Amino acid sequence: QVQLVESGGGLVQAGGSLRLSCVASGNIFSINVMRWHRQAPGKQRELVASITSGGSTNYADSVKGRFTISRDNAKNTVYLQMNNLKREDTAVYYCAARYSDPGLGIYGRDYWGQGTQVTVSS
Repeated sequence: QVQLVESGGGLVQAGGSLRLSCVASGNIFSINVMRWHRQAPGKQRELVASITSGGSTNYADSVKGRFTISRDNAKNTVYLQMNNLKREDTAVYYCAARYSDPGLGIYGRDYWGQGTQVTVSS
């Protein structure tokens, strides 16, 4: 079991910055990949960025060069630094953890946080 709690969302003007945090607890040693997703009103949830346990990162084309995902293993925390925010970045942002525990027969189970709202005004 993994629990995820996001924070850091809010209202920001276009061109501004925010940093989202996601604190993981529980059986964190079985987490393979941490991800940030977002869902805007009326749209499907989309992957924003991911980071593996080895530190490899991946980004959606729409955020490359503006967003940075990172992790602090000592704090069990994953961050999403968002710079040069645009109105189209407005969404609820969700943290997700991909969990596997072969000893329990669990492979690729996803856990989700409750989400944090990011609103970018013009």
